[in-house]
Amino acid sequence: MTTAPDDAALPWLAGPAHDIATRQRGHALLVQGNPGDGVFELALRVARSWLCETAGADAPCGRCTACHLLASNSHPDFRALLPELTQVELGWSVGGGDAPEAGDGEGKGKKKPSKEIRIEAVRDAIGWTQKSSSRGRAKVLLLFPADAMNLVASNALLKTLEEPPQGVRLLLVTEDAERLLPTLRSRCQRLLFAGPTPAQALAWLEAQGAANAPVLLAAAGGHPLAARRLAADGFDAAAWIALPRRIADGRWEAPAGATVPRLREVLQKLCHDAMAVAAGAPPRYFPAASLPPVAAWPRLADWSQSLARLARHDEHPFNAPLITDSLLAEAKAVWAKPRGRTA
Repeated sequence: MTTAPDDAALPWLAGPAHDIATRQRGHALLVQGNPGDGVFELALRVARSWLCETAGADAPCGRCTACHLLASNSHPDFRALLPELTQVELGWSVGGGDAPEAGDGEGKGKKKPSKEIRIEAVRDAIGWTQKSSSRGRAKVLLLFPADAMNLVASNALLKTLEEPPQGVRLLLVTEDAERLLPTLRSRCQRLLFAGPTPAQALAWLEAQGAANAPVLLAAAGGHPLAARRLAADGFDAAAWIALPRRIADGRWEAPAGATVPRLREVLQKLCHDAMAVAAGAPPRYFPAASLPPVAAWPRLADWSQSLARLARHDEHPFNAPLITDSLLAEAKAVWAKPRGRTA
């Protein structure tokens, strides 16, 4: 069985997790934060604090039976609903033999992993909350990302959010709370997770052995877990610095396993920085010296709109080589010099 992410290895989580676990008494908490800062791991740590069976301020202790069960994702009083795609990205397994997948669950070998938390999983979790606690302490239901619930699944959860069974606590975790239904938000106590400071993020990334960590951290928008994943995907600092001019030349030497959504994300970051420089502002994702010459604003604006339209269709079964060639041709055209008039 896949083990849960090691939230103890993220030192900036301890303070916020302790505050949430000890000071927030609401039965339904809505935690907003960036996944690249460890907001999912923060929610896991809070759940472990609530279920830890060792009395004292050091919960989760990591030593009691409950902590060991949670570490192996097999605690009977904890359930996490994650879309299939999120489970794959996190290396997460659905604990318990009777726990259903949060996504489709049908034809997994043939279909792409689902990005939704389905109504069947939500209904099963509601039934689970109505059963007695196995270890007699509490029951915790975590949904991540909570905005992955479709409309039907969201409506099914409303009654439980408003009047949960005795001892049940719900943790809804999302990057943007405004993506949730207003009726869901109104039934939860909202909390904002700010993530690590830039110094904490950089120190942690360097401790992970990342070469030229400042470049990687900037590439990930300042989010350390996202930077680590970027490096794992094959984008080391040297490759990242070389990307802008290669893309301006219409070249894309993709790391193994790179997808169309990943290329689109890289292009959007390059477009953002090119627009920032054109407007006289510093770039955010790439070193200024790595960027191509300033491009015309109308071209950049059209390119930005085109990439935004593409982002709404990440799940479309594109022909990867064809769409890649199209995207690179579009990027190259942004920096193409106007053709001179012929005699």
